[in-house]
Amino acid sequence: METKSKKRVYAFIDSQNVNVSTQKFGWKMDWRKFRRFLKDRYGVTQAYMFIGYVPEYEDMYEFLHDAGYAIVLKPTLDMTRPRDNSEKPENDDKKSVKGNVDAELVLWAMKEIKKYDKAIIISGDGDFYCLVEYLQQQGKLLKVMPPNVHYSSLFKTYEKYIEHLGHYKRELAYKTRQRRNQV
Repeated sequence: METKSKKRVYAFIDSQNVNVSTQKFGWKMDWRKFRRFLKDRYGVTQAYMFIGYVPEYEDMYEFLHDAGYAIVLKPTLDMTRPRDNSEKPENDDKKSVKGNVDAELVLWAMKEIKKYDKAIIISGDGDFYCLVEYLQQQGKLLKVMPPNVHYSSLFKTYEKYIEHLGHYKRELAYKTRQRRNQV
């Protein structure tokens, strides 16, 4: 009997890109369902979630860890504090916390490269173009999964690897439980 070794597939998730993009299109990711989806559909053995650290969200980080993600936290900057003696920033409706995780995602994908056979990059951000290009050249790229149809045009040459998360909205969307009216 021939035994075939199981491929090791890692996912690298830009959580901010996924959150902002799915919500822009009217839905929220159910992170438990998504972790199961990655395992069942692609055999993902390790899923790294990259998030900007905000102390008030400790419970969320614990929830995500319990759902099966390896959480990589990046220190954030509070953008609401004036940098000098000036008043509030002009565009007060913009993000109040900045925690760009791009460098961490690329670094971890490279640090872990010998541990996986294939990688899935979950983001539509063109900042990951060099990583996608390198992984493809090394035969390590399985998928690039932008959250929706709007993603960096830099990925056009990798179209055969693109799989939009929005196509799975029905099975991945978070649904609030509604109580049925009892008569």
